[in-house]
Amino acid sequence: MILSTTKQEIIMKNLRMIIAVLLIAAFGATTFAQEGKTLKRKVAIGRFTNETQYGKGIFYDRENDPMRKQAMDILSSKLAASGKFILLERDDLDVLVKEAGTEMQKIGADYIILGSITQFGRKTEGDERIFSSTKTQTVEAAVNVRLVDAATGLIIYSDEAKGQAETSSKTTLGIGGTAGFDATLSDKAISAALTQLVENIINKCMDKPWRGYVLTIDDDNYVISGGASQGITPGSRFGLYKKGKMVNNPQTGANVELPGKRLGQITVTANYGDTPETEISFATYEGEKIDEDHLELYYLMEE
Repeated sequence: MILSTTKQEIIMKNLRMIIAVLLIAAFGATTFAQEGKTLKRKVAIGRFTNETQYGKGIFYDRENDPMRKQAMDILSSKLAASGKFILLERDDLDVLVKEAGTEMQKIGADYIILGSITQFGRKTEGDERIFSSTKTQTVEAAVNVRLVDAATGLIIYSDEAKGQAETSSKTTLGIGGTAGFDATLSDKAISAALTQLVENIINKCMDKPWRGYVLTIDDDNYVISGGASQGITPGSRFGLYKKGKMVNNPQTGANVELPGKRLGQITVTANYGDTPETEISFATYEGEKIDEDHLELYYLMEE
């Protein structure tokens, strides 16, 4: 069938319109994805302890407690899987947390996670019948987690969760598997407890806008904290703020920082550094004059 010239023109016009709409949609989606880019937060896990009496004999070594290490590894894996954090591994983090006190910012993280295993128990139950028997091993664990904002030293989230794991074996007329001691149940119980807390930890960390700091100024070149691994790239822009006044809340006894004043805009020009701990960025600044001798009075915040 041969279409008339008029119908062909109408079809071609409609095709061009469809292509244009698709291109606009694709461009809009790309722009939205770029604008919605999330800056990764730096999180350090410290002072994760085993407060139970399980497995603590005469030669118990607190620093090499296997349950303590289990909990830290499981929590680290779950946070890393979210893709929203840079986890700082510091062998001396326990010491640094104690020395820093309320000045957690010195540790180099945005947030500090403090945790403890508060309950742990293992039991074995059996059901013996004429022709069959069942054996069930059950492990229960309770984990407490506190999330500290390194900028203020305040606990912004605290909660406890319980997890359980079990395994069973059954024999009939002497035929069937026999269940020995299952060491993986402790991992599963601790993991089940932490799973209930991780989503809240992620939400609390991401609720607050990312903050960075001006480290030094050299011939109008601003050196700021953070780098490529956090998602900071050349062209990234941040507001530069002067810290608000610190006031004391007599009801809670806590110090509260009032909202800061926006002074201008920082634009990143280059990244530098090999690891998350050493990464910095170079930037330019446009805005009100700042006191270069007291850079601790200022901070960067994502727009």
